[in-house]
Amino acid sequence: MQSHKLTIGFVRRGFSSSGGAEAYLKRLAAGLVENGHAVRLYASTDWPPNEWTFGPLTRLDAGSAIGFADELEKVRRDPSIALRMTDHGDCDVLMSFERIWRCDLYRAGDGVHRAWLERREKSGGPFQKLSRVFNRKHSATLALEESLFAKGGAARVIANSRMVKDEIVRFYGFPAGKIDVVYNGVPVEALHRDAETRARRRETLGLGEKDVVVLFAGSGWERKGLRFAIDAIEKTGKEMRLLVAGRGEQKKFRSKRVQFLGVVEDMPGLYAAADIFLAPTLYDPFSNACLEALAAGLPVITTRANGFSEIIETGVHGTVLNDPRETGEIRDALVFWSESARREEARIGIRELATRFDISANVARTLEILAQFAARAAST
Repeated sequence: MQSHKLTIGFVRRGFSSSGGAEAYLKRLAAGLVENGHAVRLYASTDWPPNEWTFGPLTRLDAGSAIGFADELEKVRRDPSIALRMTDHGDCDVLMSFERIWRCDLYRAGDGVHRAWLERREKSGGPFQKLSRVFNRKHSATLALEESLFAKGGAARVIANSRMVKDEIVRFYGFPAGKIDVVYNGVPVEALHRDAETRARRRETLGLGEKDVVVLFAGSGWERKGLRFAIDAIEKTGKEMRLLVAGRGEQKKFRSKRVQFLGVVEDMPGLYAAADIFLAPTLYDPFSNACLEALAAGLPVITTRANGFSEIIETGVHGTVLNDPRETGEIRDALVFWSESARREEARIGIRELATRFDISANVARTLEILAQFAARAAST
């Protein structure tokens, strides 16, 4: 690891207890602190202080994405504020997980908004195009994204999949040589399941020993394809149960096959109870939940619109679908992985693949990029 100790300023506006970005940011911060580096966070006022125990927390009072970006600029320009940022010399690197006007290093963990809107319009038709034009949230997100990618606001970018890197280059002409691909990481060992945990969790959920349990996890159910998941489950003709973890409008997705769990604190226990993980998403830069499921030994069924799909092989670690709207393909994949002997045979290979994406590897590569950036900045 690098001998020079860095001070890294992180930026993340909102907070969700079930958010993948927040979970990853905290894992990265913990890893950097363990390696002797200092971190601090600039966030909005809804970030709970007890959720950031790694260093100083500065909370900016702003109710919108643009407002937050503007407040951050004020902090950068005000020499009277004690916690200053890179161009004032207080941090070695300012790394943002949020679309803002400018930063040293931007981690595009939320993907490319223009790419998502394009996919959504193809799926939803003319109404979605009108929504894009008149929705202020979309306009603000696109303005900040353009500032980072098209106007040079980000000096360097980390993408969490090749898909996202290609989208940044294609939509904004950002130099490919300034984008590093670093896949997400999870604490693999903590997600390994055992027979006792599985039996206990399934009993709590009212699941029988022979029930084939499919797990869907995350918020933003329209984008993540819950409707496609339910349709495919109902088409299987098999006694499958679909567990849904996360927030959403349940009344839109009612089905006798679905059990809504809300936000689940014990996700490792839920992965242990499941047999298959299903993520028929319309767009996902790289699903953390898919990687967690992989670490738990579950075959993952997802789409090419998920950056996670780049790391798995169909028939070996799960199934990669071309289009989530083709629910017959999802049904066939569910039937394929419903065979317990097939899942058991695949489990060793699934877990072996997951070990390559332990959070330690992600921290090491991210720190390498941070150190390289800091060294170049110091020499100029």
